[in-house]
Amino acid sequence: MSIQVGDKIPNITLKVMGANGPEDISTAALFSGKKVVLFAVPGAFTPTCSEAHLPGFVVKADEIKAKGVDSIVCMSVNDVFVMDAWGKAQNAEHITMLADGNGEFTTALGLTLDASGFQMGARSKRFALIANDGVVELVNVDEKGFEVSSAEAILEAL
Repeated sequence: MSIQVGDKIPNITLKVMGANGPEDISTAALFSGKKVVLFAVPGAFTPTCSEAHLPGFVVKADEIKAKGVDSIVCMSVNDVFVMDAWGKAQNAEHITMLADGNGEFTTALGLTLDASGFQMGARSKRFALIANDGVVELVNVDEKGFEVSSAEAILEAL
């Protein structure tokens, strides 16, 4: 079963790129005491993710933060090096690029996508959620496309 409104974000340790290389970061540290928009994509550098999904959040980051959001987090089941390179390639300096390399967080959220047909293995479904102090206020999962998890849809919901 996937995460629902009112659920607490599970505490999992993931990776972000720090000034001196890969760093551990817990979801507790990411979400505690903050209003966070987290959106997830099936894969960094993939067409829809690179041409529309992440760029929408890059362009709308200031508007989203103006609605009281403390941080915007982009997550994928990719390694920290790929997420860092993708963030740099997309000028995503105002977005935390979060690596769920083993898919543990995605699994804990119940949002795993079987992308083996594309030779990508287990990935994250395309989704976006809003959490306040670690409690989910909104979760939008796209079954096709990226309409309900887009930056525009999240702005509307805020």
